[in-house]
Amino acid sequence: MSHSPCARTVVSCTLLVIALGAGVTACGSDGNPLAGKPYDAADQLSFNTPTGKGKRVDPDKPLEVVAKSDDDRITDVTAQDATGRYVAGELDADGSRWHSTSPLAANAHYTVQVSTEDEDGVPGRKVLTFDTSVPTTKQRLKVTFGPKSGEYGVGQPITAQLDHEVKDKAQRAVVERGLRVDSIPAVDGAWYWVSDKELHYRPKEYWPTHATIQVHSDLDGVKISDRLWGGTAKPLKITTGDKLLAVTDAGAHQMTIYKNDKVINTIPITTGKPGYETRNGVKVVLEKQYFVRMRGTTVGIAEGTSDSYDLPVYYATRVTWSGEYVHAAPWSVGSQGYENVSHGCTGMNTSNAEWFFDTFHPGDLVKVVNSNGKEMENFGNGFGDWNLAWKDWRNGSALINGTPDGPKPQDAVRVQPVAL
Repeated sequence: MSHSPCARTVVSCTLLVIALGAGVTACGSDGNPLAGKPYDAADQLSFNTPTGKGKRVDPDKPLEVVAKSDDDRITDVTAQDATGRYVAGELDADGSRWHSTSPLAANAHYTVQVSTEDEDGVPGRKVLTFDTSVPTTKQRLKVTFGPKSGEYGVGQPITAQLDHEVKDKAQRAVVERGLRVDSIPAVDGAWYWVSDKELHYRPKEYWPTHATIQVHSDLDGVKISDRLWGGTAKPLKITTGDKLLAVTDAGAHQMTIYKNDKVINTIPITTGKPGYETRNGVKVVLEKQYFVRMRGTTVGIAEGTSDSYDLPVYYATRVTWSGEYVHAAPWSVGSQGYENVSHGCTGMNTSNAEWFFDTFHPGDLVKVVNSNGKEMENFGNGFGDWNLAWKDWRNGSALINGTPDGPKPQDAVRVQPVAL
């Protein structure tokens, strides 16, 4: 099919340029049939969308673009809604057909740009716009991101709480594809399904220092199941500070503090005694409390027994919801640096505890080694997310589980045909 005065005459035009020199401008401004303005490719393509005025597209159906003639081929397709959300798609290797692989959003306005070329390599273009219909169901999936906006340590995971359970793997993939995390500097990261209603996101390594992390949802109007559609979500922005890591060596009774991988302090400590050993592994600072009343009854120790306690505790930096803190323990100064006598917390003298309290903040890291205690829980007792190896973390994703380590599928909004 010809769409240009130069179509089917590429060879003769080329010979003309050679014979007459570079000043000849036949067949386009520079003698190249690809240099001209793309022709209207409308008659080359067919779309599976209604063309009548006022008609809306069913978002349940995939978008499809097909080249009508064997002599023409599609070279590129970009589909985007009015909010900037792209539609992922696949293009057949021969350029004959493109179809969407991610769902369209309901009640949205889309612009589709299709690039083509004919048998002589002359480029064409068609821009199509359409609107999708409103979903019949009123049930929407609400997503709440965490933590609150602010500055955090480099170990802070991102959380997404859902107000409806999502159990099916295909439906989880739809949800996960719509939850976007972007950071400057950019890092490789992934979501992990902690439960049917909760996801965590973390990078392969810790977040970069002084990074900006923005989280938002593209799920609004997207079909998740026959009875559930995506709703709105408030976006989140956090930043990171310096990298702060406290390595608590329960065997050596010493804590070594690193700032941006350089030692800045060492502190004599005591950790959990036999029967109450401190958990091994990486923990993330959850919160700080200047004063906490600590009682043995809160961790199952009967009042009046030999292990019972009821103490005022100052400069308490919390690392688990079950009650592990780094805190001032003036009553055990004689044991700090020599033996473990606590009920699971990491104790130090008051001045050191005050320094730690002032230095560490939510999202900073505390790693316990050489304890006889059990391993830190991955989820449910704070943030033990970093104790999972990256390959195991990827296995918790509905999108990238079983795929090679590399760019996330949702980032591949367009797929080019392979070279023929």
